[in-house]
Amino acid sequence: MVLSMGVSLRRFVRATAIWLMMALAAALVVPSHAAADPLMPGPDPDPFYAAPPDLDAHVNGDVLKMREKPWHVYFPTSRVFEVLFRSTDSEGKAIAANTTYILPSNHTPDAPLFSYQHIINALGTKCKVASKLYTSDPMNLILEMPGLNLALARGWAVTLPDHLGPRMSYGAAQLGGQITLDSIRAVRKVPEFMVTNSQVGMGGYSGGGMATAWAAALAPTYAPELPIVGAAYGGVPMSLTKMARALGTQPHIAFGLAAIALLGLEREYPDRIDVASQLNSYGRFLADWVINGCTNEAMFVGFYKSAGQMTDRQDYMDDPAVWQVLDENSLELYPGLPTTPVFEWHSPIDGLIPVDAIDHTLGRYCAAGLDLFSMITPTPDHLSAAPLGMFQALDWLERKYQGLPTARTC
Repeated sequence: MVLSMGVSLRRFVRATAIWLMMALAAALVVPSHAAADPLMPGPDPDPFYAAPPDLDAHVNGDVLKMREKPWHVYFPTSRVFEVLFRSTDSEGKAIAANTTYILPSNHTPDAPLFSYQHIINALGTKCKVASKLYTSDPMNLILEMPGLNLALARGWAVTLPDHLGPRMSYGAAQLGGQITLDSIRAVRKVPEFMVTNSQVGMGGYSGGGMATAWAAALAPTYAPELPIVGAAYGGVPMSLTKMARALGTQPHIAFGLAAIALLGLEREYPDRIDVASQLNSYGRFLADWVINGCTNEAMFVGFYKSAGQMTDRQDYMDDPAVWQVLDENSLELYPGLPTTPVFEWHSPIDGLIPVDAIDHTLGRYCAAGLDLFSMITPTPDHLSAAPLGMFQALDWLERKYQGLPTARTC
């Protein structure tokens, strides 16, 4: 769910990223090559985000550290906190993830908790939500954040998980769902936050919607104890596999975003995806620019470039193991079903994501008896559809928090 009505180049880039994020997910992977180490981000300069030595002794959602942050102009009547918590990566290993918690002055004990998954298109730790909120770099400001006051004004507490995890694993969709659920667990364990017994709602659009949709689908088995009353998401890429197959290898204005998705997946699945050892000189040049960068760096070095320019191999789309990773991160193919009500919206002719994957997934949800409302927006593209579901989604969540009935399309 996008909480801003403005349309800008930054927003165009973020929307385009969802179409491109998996374009290279099968590229540069040939099992016969000796694998190199993944191109990981540099250590976060803030020691707060470092995992404690006893991480494995904790369970998912345990609070590892917390601190209050300075007053923020985006949220003038709210307190802002940072929480480090234990979660699990895509291969079942313990990780330390973080979320930003916003407590409005009008929040009462056990009033609603809203988990909002922001779009994060980057590989550098400086690009996570918690860092960008307090950045002095004018190119990395999160201009949509003031829109969260629409939720805060209702007295809802808000949690903003950095759902790419500590390795900034851009492209790892299932990871985003797990971190989202563990962030909710974590903030509910802090008495000062006053959400211990709160009803929980979730929201997000595009890449943030993907983390939200995965969280809803994983919740029955991953976090069944959470009182999630509804998940509102729009423009969700339900099939990364279909996007990868549909996108050709011709140069593209936003190719850099596809490249960082490939590098992000290698970080999350280092034993299954090998990118680093197969980069040619240009590929290494691009990687050196983006492994600690944000959207702007990726756009700059990847402007009108293509997959074939990153490697000298001709068979870079041939490894079935990578297609399996894509399948595992495609919600359309995930057999689990959400049990919480869902509000979903999208353009019927969205050119950036496979609409048939949305239709197929929602059809399966309907057949299972899910409380679902799906809204088709009267708009021809991915970007303009984003704000059209915003107000309806907030109103729908408000009714779910209050236990009131809502319209259903199935």
